[in-house]
Amino acid sequence: MSEPILQATGLSKTYLSGERRLEVLRGVELTVSAGETVSIRGESGSGKSTLLHLIAGLDKPDTGTLAWEGSADTGAARRARFLGMVFQSFYLIPELDALGNVLMAARMLGKVDAAARARAASLLERVGLAERGHHLPAQLSGGERQRVAIARALMNSPRLLLADEPTGNLDEKTGESILELLLSVAAEQGAALVLVTHNPAHAARASRRMTMHAGVLSDV
Repeated sequence: MSEPILQATGLSKTYLSGERRLEVLRGVELTVSAGETVSIRGESGSGKSTLLHLIAGLDKPDTGTLAWEGSADTGAARRARFLGMVFQSFYLIPELDALGNVLMAARMLGKVDAAARARAASLLERVGLAERGHHLPAQLSGGERQRVAIARALMNSPRLLLADEPTGNLDEKTGESILELLLSVAAEQGAALVLVTHNPAHAARASRRMTMHAGVLSDV
């Protein structure tokens, strides 16, 4: 049996707020298999975004272990190859056009060559932006910016996609199209997807649904 794409065991995280200790995550367990889609719902402050940051290797847990395909190496170089991230606020570089923003993922690996440019252009076409590659983020709608962010997340053919409220800044119709795009491109690429969302209808589209409450993650 192959190793899971992601295995988190006993993750806990506490922050200090003045003299108070805020226990944000409490013994979180999560295993994700190749190609699986997992949704996580929960109220604001329940620990969802903190969990994604730990999964992404952007922060360290106080206790517990994290493994990507059986390896504890979650450093920046491996992160650029292993996972792609999509955020609510897009995080595009305003001075770069859509194509340049997608290529930033390849730049992290030092691979901005003709093949990378061709792949970036192909991904923009896949997300419906073939004619918008030379437009700056300020010239794009919110839905178009999120499509660029999805293309960027896919640039290095990640094994795992993390999406933190990817439709939160979008209207309902655009949000539905973005969710559909995320699910379809994840399936096409064979990537696992962990989706944090407040939207119950969006959460229900995942193959496995979970909830976060007061730092505890559980199956629905």
